Amino acid sequence: MSIGSLGIKVGMTQIFDEKNACIPVTLIKIGPCIVTQIKTLASDGYNAIQLGFGISQNNKYGLKKLKSTKALQGHLKKSGTPECHFLKEYHINQPEDFELGQKFDITNFLSVQYIDVRGKTIGKGFAGTVKRYGFGRGPMTHGSKNHRAPGSIGAGSTPGRVYPGKRMAGRLGGKQTTIKRLTVLKIDQEENLLVVKGCIPGKPGNLISLTPSVS
Repeated sequence: MSIGSLGIKVGMTQIFDEKNACIPVTLIKIGPCIVTQIKTLASDGYNAIQLGFGISQNNKYGLKKLKSTKALQGHLKKSGTPECHFLKEYHINQPEDFELGQKFDITNFLSVQYIDVRGKTIGKGFAGTVKRYGFGRGPMTHGSKNHRAPGSIGAGSTPGRVYPGKRMAGRLGGKQTTIKRLTVLKIDQEENLLVVKGCIPGKPGNLISLTPSVS
């Protein structure tokens, strides 16, 4: 049974198949995660389980943890789980199949061929329209002073304003995004590593959420 899990992006490398074709891959360290709460339709209005993920022993990437408040400590004490630094819910259909303190690790992905990975992209700061959206530039010769400027952003009297959502310069990256249907190429149970084809959001050490792809 595989519903999803939290993990850390280790980094990228490459492998070669039987035809000596180079395949770019990403290494993901899975869990282990522990069920810290079970939500049901009767008590909470929806069915879900909450997974806790701790990184106290492997926080060399400087991930920002949840603040350990008394409320959080009391919440984790109910399930008898150790200290967790990240919590995330996953919707389920049958909450009776789970129990508090249940462990989820890489063995839950042994039968999974495709996964969806959600994480925060690399933040690149303030960027112009050319870098942010791929806008074309102006002439580079003949005295032109409009090389990478955005140009006109709307008409004058009508409508007399700029419509919301206009693509302009602004902050680039640093947002949650999902990469769908990544192929699982290899599973290393000893190191809890998942090898997937292609790239995933963020830098090495980025916290990510994995779920099996819906066919």
